[in-house]
Amino acid sequence: MKPTAQVRTETIGACLLITIDRPAARNAVNAAVATGLAAALDELEAAPDLRIGVLAGTQGVFSAGMDLKAALAGESPEVPGRGFGGLTQAETTKPLIAAVEGWAMGGGFELALGCDLIVAAADAKFGLPEVKRGLIAAGGGVIRLPKRIPHHLAMELLLSGEPISGERAARLGIANRVVPAGDAVAAALQWAQRLAENAPLALAAVKKVVRAADGAPESDAFAAQARELAGLMASADVREGMTAFAEHRTPVWQGK
Repeated sequence: MKPTAQVRTETIGACLLITIDRPAARNAVNAAVATGLAAALDELEAAPDLRIGVLAGTQGVFSAGMDLKAALAGESPEVPGRGFGGLTQAETTKPLIAAVEGWAMGGGFELALGCDLIVAAADAKFGLPEVKRGLIAAGGGVIRLPKRIPHHLAMELLLSGEPISGERAARLGIANRVVPAGDAVAAALQWAQRLAENAPLALAAVKKVVRAADGAPESDAFAAQARELAGLMASADVREGMTAFAEHRTPVWQGK
C-alpha cells in the first residue's frame, strides 16, 4: 500500500501516530483515506522499533465515518482483505489505541472498535447512525459492539442511531479512559509508551490468542494458546525477561 496525503504518520518514541487529515470533510473515510490507513498499518508492522500505533483525527474530530458523497460517486471506503478504512478487518500484530476527540460516527466509531484500546475525550461523541440512512453498521459495528457491551445496550445504539458521550462510552465499557477535551492524543501517546515497555512478542501473542479464541470452543482456544506459548518460551525475549527480573533491571527486548 502507498501512503496518501489524507493520512499522516509520525514516529514518537516507540509509537506511530496515525492521523486522518481531512478536516474539511470531518475526517470522513474515502478511498484515499482507506488506502492511507492501510499503508500506515503496513509502516507500523514493518518497523521493528515501532511497538504501538495511535489512531487520531485532526481539528477536534476523530472521523465522521464513510464519505457518503465519495461513495455515491463510486469510491469504495474499503480495502480488500482489510475492511472499512483499511483497518476494521486488518489483523495487526501490534496494539492500536484510538484517540477519540469530537465525533466518531458510523465508520469512525467502527475504526475505534477496530483498535485494541480507546482513549476518549469527555465530550467525544460515539454513534452508529447507519439505520437513519437505510443501512447497518457493516464495518464491524453490528458484529463487535454486542461482544463488547451487554446485548440490550448494544442494541440501543444500533437501533436508535443516537450518539453517546465519551463519558457514557466509558461507563458502558466502550472506552478505556476518559480525559479532558483536547487531551486524548497526548494521553494515548503516553499510554502507548508505557505499553511499549512490554515484550513485543508477548504483545503480539496476546492479540493472536484473543483473535483465535473469539467464538472458538474452549479446547481450540487453549490449543491456539499453547502454540503461541511454545513460541514465546523458545524466544530470547523470555530469557531476557526472566534474567532482567532476577537482576532487578529493565529488560532489553530484541523481538526474537
